[in-house]
Parts: sequence; structure tokens; C-alpha cells
Amino acid sequence: MKEFYLKPKFFETIKSYSKDQFIKDIIAGLIVAIIALPLSIALALASGVEPACGVYTAIFAGFIVALLGGSCVQIAGPTAAFATVVAGIVATKGMSGLIIASLMSGIILILMGVLKLGSLIKYVPKTITVGFTAGIAVTIFLGQIKDFLGITYLDGAKPIEAIEKVEANIHNILTFNWQSLLVGAICLAILIIYPKFEKRVPPSLIAVIVGALLVNLIPVFNEGTYTIGELYTIPQGFPKFTLGEIKFDLDTVISLIPNAFTIAILAGIESLLSCVVADGMVNSKHNPNSELVAQGLGNMASVAFGGIPATGAIARTAANIKNGGRTPIAGMVHAVVLLLVVLFLIPYASLIPMPTIAAILFIVAYNMSEWRSFVKIVSTKKITDILVMVLTFALTIIFDLVVAIIVGLALHFIIVLLKKIGKKA
Repeated sequence: MKEFYLKPKFFETIKSYSKDQFIKDIIAGLIVAIIALPLSIALALASGVEPACGVYTAIFAGFIVALLGGSCVQIAGPTAAFATVVAGIVATKGMSGLIIASLMSGIILILMGVLKLGSLIKYVPKTITVGFTAGIAVTIFLGQIKDFLGITYLDGAKPIEAIEKVEANIHNILTFNWQSLLVGAICLAILIIYPKFEKRVPPSLIAVIVGALLVNLIPVFNEGTYTIGELYTIPQGFPKFTLGEIKFDLDTVISLIPNAFTIAILAGIESLLSCVVADGMVNSKHNPNSELVAQGLGNMASVAFGGIPATGAIARTAANIKNGGRTPIAGMVHAVVLLLVVLFLIPYASLIPMPTIAAILFIVAYNMSEWRSFVKIVSTKKITDILVMVLTFALTIIFDLVVAIIVGLALHFIIVLLKKIGKKA
């Protein structure tokens, strides 16, 4: 009998599950949760939403993608790739608009999986993925300069676009706070140097602890250095179901269709790329169609409980593998541990300084920047490839990801078409 094409990996791996692997999965899940906590908070803030939203995303999307996904080791949650998209939607349509767009993207992802479109993702050219990934990295970096330097916007400005943030930072540069800069610099140094000597404890956790101790115990560092708790409220307890509060307006739904497709395409690309990387690390083969369905369901569950869009996170997936995780149980444990943190320990997250969050996001931006691939494509001296990549990169920074992907894909297919016409002539 032919196997169901959307069968989750969980039901395959559980057949031969052992006690030894269970212990390894528990340890891996716990370590990944420790890594995911500060990252989830940081990525939520970079996305223009409350810090708890990032943790809710890792909990609900993380659990569902692990349970129903097409990879044995995928870890899902908030990622930097979505930050600019989410921030743009929240700024113009509010959280209700984000929820509607994410629900629609979830439906699109499910349909992509059901229609067996998982393999089509590989046809998105690398020039475009490298271009928008590098553009997102630059956007995230620029967005964190304010908190890293402790800059105050005297005119009450709330810039959204990357260029607007640069202008606001330059205009208010004289308000920078040396204590914030020093805290951020110390945490950034920890994130860069610590992994060279010790790899067992996540550097982001050490940076968070050191930053919190500096600001909360040493008075001189507290002057003008804001913590998460001073700027945001982090609720303790089980996340609230939010769908009942959303009013679905036809005009709003129609206006959010481009954003929904962007979220779906981006979630599909990022998740399946993460699966491919994971396959190489554990010598396995993922099921792309069941992964897309799981990502769709995970995104819908995430926003239903106050989260934001999610996708497979390559760095957290790699950390899961390196620490012994080999089945979806590890991803489920990671989600459960984060839920326990929300229920009992979330007030401690309010002690984290904003410059520490900025330092973590600087490293996230660098790690996702794809600068080596960017340089490699430039070094090929293929003008058409360079043009598509650079245009996608520039449009991501200047406008947004929706414009960048649409224009980048359109230019790519026009070039492909012209080449085919040229060969026939």
C-alpha cells in the first residue's frame, strides 16, 4: 500500500523510538529552548510587536511543526526573515491585520502542500533569496542602532522604514547614552568571543545574564539604559486566544492578500531550506509537502494565540542536531519548556536590557546576511544574476520584501524569457 504523501515524520520515527533517544531529545529540546527564549524576544521586538509574541510563536508553531512536519529535526519559531514584513503590516494594519494576513498565508501553505508544490520552491533563484536575505539582515541591523546606542527620539518620531530609521538616528545622535553603548558593547563582545572558548552554553544566554546583572545591580549602568520591563508588559500565564476579537472586513482581507502570499512564500522557502540543511547533517530526507502543511497550521495556531508568523529556523535546527536531537520529540520538548517559562518564569525576562537585545540581533543579522554567497555571485561577473540580486537587495531595504520579491521574480523571468528567445533567433 502506497504511503500517504502528507504523512508527518513523527509517526515514522515513533515506531522505533528508544529510551536513549528520548533522553537525548529531552536534553536537545531543553538547550534549544534556552537558545530560543532570548532570540524569540529579540525577534519580536525587531518585528514591532510585544516581546511575549515571539515566545508564543516558538511555543505553538514550534510544537505543531514538530508534531506534523516533514522533517525529523526541524525547529520552528520566529525568524529574522519575517521581521520587516511583520513590522510593516503591524504599522499599517495593526495586530488584527497581521493575524488576518497570517491566517491567509497558513491556508496558502496548506494548499501548497496538498497540491504537492513543495518541490517547486527549489525553482526560486538563489540570486533572489540571497538578495532579500541580505537586505533583511541590513534592515535588522539598522533597526537596532537606536537601542544599542541608547538614542532618544526627541521629536517623538516612530520611523518604520530602514531609511527613516537612519535619518532619525542621525538627527538624534547627540542623545546617545554611553551606559547603553557600554552594556551593548560588552554583550556583543560576549556573543563574538565566548563561542571561541565554550560551546556548551549558548552565548546569548550568557549575554542576557551579564547584561541584566550590569543594569539591575550596578547603579551607574542603570542610568538611561532601558530594560524590556520598563518599555513593555510581559504577561505571565497561558497565552490568550485572540481570534475571537478579530473582525474580518472584506476590504482589509483583499488589501492583505499580497502580504499573505509574501509570508507564505517566505515561510515555504525558509522552512524547506532549513530542511535541506538538516538532511545533510543527519543523513535523512524530509517530506516537503507535509512540511508546508505543518508550517501553515503552525502559523495559524501561532497568531491564534498572540504570536507572529513562523518558519523553520536553520540555526535552532542545527543546534538541535548538534545536541543529539534526532526526532520531532526534541522540537516538542523545546515548545513545552518555553510554555513552562511563560507560565512561571517570564517576569525575569523583563530584566533584560534593550542594548543586550540589540547586540543579539546584530549577531542574528550577521549570521543571516549571506555575505559570502553575495560576494560569490558578484565574483561570477554574470551581469544578469548580479542585477537581479542587487535590485532585490536594494528594494528590500528601501521599500519592503513584498516589492522586492515581486520585482526580483519579474526581472528574473523576463531575463530567462529573453535568453530563450535569443537562443531560438
